[in-house]
Amino acid sequence: MSPTAQPDPQPDSQPDPQPDSQPDRQPDPQPDPRSAPRPGALQPLLPSDPSSIAGYRLLGRLGAGGMGVVYLGRTDNGELAAVKVTHADQADQADFRARFRREVEAARRVASPWAVPVTGADPDAPEPWMATAFVPGPSLGEAVSAHGPLPERSVRILGGALARALAAVHEAGLVHRDVKPGNVLLAVDGPRLIDFGIARTTGESALTSTDMVVGTPGFLAPEQAEARGAEIGPPSDVFALGCLLAHAATGRPPFGTGAVDALLYRTVHDEPDLTGVPEGLLDLVRACLAKDPAQRPTAEEITARLTEDTPGTAADWLPASVVRTIAERSAAMLTLPEIDATELGASDPVDQPTPNRRKFLLLAAGGAVLAAGGGIGAWAALPDDDKDRKATPPPKKERHWVIGVHADLTGPAKDIGIAQERGAQLAVEAFNARKDRPFTLELKVSDDGGDKNRALAAARELTGDPDVLGVLGPTSDYTGLAALPAYDEALLPLITVSAGLNLLTNSGSGQGLSVLQICPQHAIAGTGLAYYVLTKTRSIRPGILQERTDDTYAWQYTGGTNFVFRRANVRPVPRVVPAGTTDYKRVLGEMMAEGMDAYVHCGLTPSAVLAARALDELGFTGMRVTGQHVFEPRFLMEAGDAAEGWILGAPVVDPATRKEASAFVAAHRKRYGAAPAFYAGESFDAVNLMVQEVVKIVRSGKRPDRTALAPLLRKVRYDGVMGGYVFDGSGAIDAVGTFMYAVENGRYKPLEFAPAGPPKNRQV
Repeated sequence: MSPTAQPDPQPDSQPDPQPDSQPDRQPDPQPDPRSAPRPGALQPLLPSDPSSIAGYRLLGRLGAGGMGVVYLGRTDNGELAAVKVTHADQADQADFRARFRREVEAARRVASPWAVPVTGADPDAPEPWMATAFVPGPSLGEAVSAHGPLPERSVRILGGALARALAAVHEAGLVHRDVKPGNVLLAVDGPRLIDFGIARTTGESALTSTDMVVGTPGFLAPEQAEARGAEIGPPSDVFALGCLLAHAATGRPPFGTGAVDALLYRTVHDEPDLTGVPEGLLDLVRACLAKDPAQRPTAEEITARLTEDTPGTAADWLPASVVRTIAERSAAMLTLPEIDATELGASDPVDQPTPNRRKFLLLAAGGAVLAAGGGIGAWAALPDDDKDRKATPPPKKERHWVIGVHADLTGPAKDIGIAQERGAQLAVEAFNARKDRPFTLELKVSDDGGDKNRALAAARELTGDPDVLGVLGPTSDYTGLAALPAYDEALLPLITVSAGLNLLTNSGSGQGLSVLQICPQHAIAGTGLAYYVLTKTRSIRPGILQERTDDTYAWQYTGGTNFVFRRANVRPVPRVVPAGTTDYKRVLGEMMAEGMDAYVHCGLTPSAVLAARALDELGFTGMRVTGQHVFEPRFLMEAGDAAEGWILGAPVVDPATRKEASAFVAAHRKRYGAAPAFYAGESFDAVNLMVQEVVKIVRSGKRPDRTALAPLLRKVRYDGVMGGYVFDGSGAIDAVGTFMYAVENGRYKPLEFAPAGPPKNRQV
């Protein structure tokens, strides 16, 4: 966003989010989030894709990434498989085939009904491939994210089955090393453990460096977190299983979320947060999470403690909402492209009555769904389509569409949420006042109260209304992340003007498929602060303080500023302080003693207030800057005179500085009796951006399809009353987008846009 045109391009690359001190970590081979399919969806084959591989007829794409492509394949007898094919350039790497061959061999050595079996492989092919039985259900991580924690009985059955799978892994002389929710698929007859890509034989020398952290932070044992390779063994998988069971029972990892280095530190030094784990499971989970590997139970011992429940063949071990997801995905397998009718039987299908969905499943026994491990239990939980499908309501004579607002109207960010609702309301009223409008608009508001536990329900209130074409919001980072599964599932466009968390559009798991961020992501905003310091001062030792109340936000700002200072060959004075720190005078005094000549605060308002007071008492005269989450009236009120002279970066422009916004400001005053608050103008623009594209569709004679709207919006350049907007392929704003303010006489005085690159007199 810019006042007249786009700012200068961003830095050459995205900021490095990893702190310098973090050990190397082998990245998981995940799909590119900018092109990943909707979770559970089958995407069409591309012209460059083969039609078959080694007897598997390829029906579509399940996912793709830097390592290769995963296809859905079918054998001549109707069995489905996930066929993983690597890129030829990967296969040419010296150690790649050794790693791939090891993955195939590891998976083949595991004999368990709760581990997905290998059905074919060729590590020596020009493009190595491996096929495993296809499971149409969601991953555990996806199910918990979309439907909430599992009940105790479900967790017990889950734990018992996975313990059996791990017992088979360990009996084969292997260690899985990456037991996490994303590597557990849910089927009606029980879970399945997948992905032996980084498994290794007990005592085997790793093909990676000895100081490399391998696996997924948050689901690693302490010995893995510290890369103590010689100590990694079966107890490491048991620790990960304990983390997974805690996540399944509570909806959150036991060591929290946020910066990777913080997760690794907590895993090694802190006790897990097991609040909410059912009493009947608490002792077992706590034992699995013992810091000392010798104190953890074995997989066989866990199995013995969870023998009273077994999945059987029915779907009742899972909540109904998860069963429905499995059933819907199983149904999709019955409509796979180009399945020959003769394969259903010898009779001419034209002479047969059209079966309903349940009958068709029975005809396909031994084919798509049953071969996929889906069973028929899922269908028993669903009504017959012919009897219970609701009739489609007749079209309205006078068509109207709805714009949703998902906001915090009653919680900690209610001032921002109310401003966003008002901006959206004015956009809708302005559209409805047009004589040439091709339809009418309504506004539908859903309040999450700033509570991430309410966010998913608030989102479903909007996604469940078929007339809602797009949504403004959510207000906050973590309510946005919690609501994301609902918007992804509906493919409903979501434009946020205040949630800058990079995970909303760049999670690495195919999330954020419909999200557009008008505000810059926090790491990019951090680069803006650093460039501003370099542009306006001659700083050679800027201080960077990372305060961990909101770990992810602070870490991303720190990463952005560090990136810029390193490229400018400027060596900062760093400090990281835990949440609850109060003695800022001591911490900042030490930083001044090390030569700090400018100060960047990466934290929230309460700690910024303490830092402002401490720097004032210490007589610090250098530039003091901070970011979005301190840009609020509270900082001015609580810091008082100590706030004077601070520079703050925010993703919003003061409407009073924009002549293009004069009509909007006047309308706001007339409607609400006051000048628009920050974030109202950007919300006004966001709604108009969505409406502009819907009008184009309607005037072309087509019916708006909300599931196809987000890709169109990402390609649009829009000039609104607050500036210009253009997006990159992931939906993030393609600009720095940070506006700078100075505290002057107890108010925020607008300055200018943050620079998008280094000053001309700096060598970066």
